[in-house]
Amino acid sequence: MSPARRESGWASRALLGVAELYAAEQAAIESGIAGITLMENAGRAVARALLDRWPACGVTVLCGPGNNGGDGFVAARHLRDAGWPVTLGLLGSEDTLRGDAAAHAAHWDGPTQTLDANLLEGAGLVIDALFGAGLDRPLKGKAAEIVAAANAGDAPIVAVDVPSGLSGDSGLTVGPLVVEAALSVTFFRKKLGHLLYPGRGLCGEVVLADIGIPEAVLSKIQPRCAENGPALWQAAWPVRGPEDHKYSAGHLVVLGGAEMTGAGRLAAVAGLRAGAGLVTVAAPRHAALVYELASPSLIVHPVETTAEFRDLLDDPRKNAVVMGPGAGPGKALRTHVLEAAGLGRALVLDADALTAFKESPEALFNALSGPAVLTPHEGEFTRLFGEIDGNKLDRARQAAARSGAVVVLKGADSVIACPDGRAVINGNAPAWLATAGSGDVLAGMIGGLLAQGMPAFDAVCAAVWLHGASAGALGPGMISEDLPAALPGVLAALRKNLLNTS
Repeated sequence: MSPARRESGWASRALLGVAELYAAEQAAIESGIAGITLMENAGRAVARALLDRWPACGVTVLCGPGNNGGDGFVAARHLRDAGWPVTLGLLGSEDTLRGDAAAHAAHWDGPTQTLDANLLEGAGLVIDALFGAGLDRPLKGKAAEIVAAANAGDAPIVAVDVPSGLSGDSGLTVGPLVVEAALSVTFFRKKLGHLLYPGRGLCGEVVLADIGIPEAVLSKIQPRCAENGPALWQAAWPVRGPEDHKYSAGHLVVLGGAEMTGAGRLAAVAGLRAGAGLVTVAAPRHAALVYELASPSLIVHPVETTAEFRDLLDDPRKNAVVMGPGAGPGKALRTHVLEAAGLGRALVLDADALTAFKESPEALFNALSGPAVLTPHEGEFTRLFGEIDGNKLDRARQAAARSGAVVVLKGADSVIACPDGRAVINGNAPAWLATAGSGDVLAGMIGGLLAQGMPAFDAVCAAVWLHGASAGALGPGMISEDLPAALPGVLAALRKNLLNTS
């Protein structure tokens, strides 16, 4: 992938922390864009979001004492100018406002009332412009009272930037009370808290508005986290040419277990659907027939001992290995993993292959000599890495740095972390993807992309996004074995997009 295309894709999907947001705004001001102009554009964008989605109705604007409140004053002015009845309540008094917020409050010529829950009476919509992404203390006093009343009411709440009471950095609440928004309007780039749960569930629909901050400021900030999507990895996508053949698309090996054979079969078929030229299932002899019946496209190779497994991997064309799904934890699996790790093959370690090292994780980390991907859910993560302080993004990054592997901390907001500090948060996984076997499919998809030579971080980001897109295409009621069959349609749409952007 060319550095320019990677940088462009990353910039288009960048997620900002609070400090990065402030740095972006400051860089914009230093470039000659007045702060008062940025605030005007932000407030206008909030008003426009309401005008585009709802018919005219009474709206109550709740303004805080900082810049978030200044955005609220601007939104109130634009809605009133559009003919909407507007009630504006301020936490504190106008004479305590400073800078751009004070200037825009002065431009508001309607009544400014003291913040109180009775301002919500008769409101068809509520704008939460109390506190922004940088809030670091629980809501209290009048702010807590009115947020509780707004949450209990029927009027949809529109949050300015992020819902008040939510950390823009972590997606965690900063106290027991937080705004439950139907819509959040944010600016320049989404914040981490828009993607990480519980924040993602509290923000409602997220609208990203351009307020005039130049794209060039990102080169100064150099954000290290992005929202997953094809723009991040499409330039690394393995496109087959007319002279390619099955061996040029790689040979994936999936280690199958003796009893939980469904997991290995799901992983193997998913590897095929993801584009691996060949997929071999290494399985105990007495279970081989089960795997052979999974698909006539699979190669099944009986393996009982470590020596037999080593002999299988001695063929350098077998360049990627998925281990763990249905394998059964134990000494034999540990030995097989260490053997494959020592050969430098691209590895995907899932489920039992992670649990097998819960007593000695460093033995695994020290053995990794090639591209490696670890795919734990929360329970497996804790068993392998122990208790790590911080939010989900922080924990995944620390685990990647410690293990030297790309780590996928799975969930509704899966975080993909690279040892070099880059991280991606996935946002397209529907709720019905949480079903038995879906993780096995994901492991196989990652393995299929690794076999085709895709760099590990890109392969994982692509597989996680395709996994979610396939589930989204299927809809509620899908089961894990439906996912590989849905992949060709998703890949066809992706290919069309790649051709249109090449």
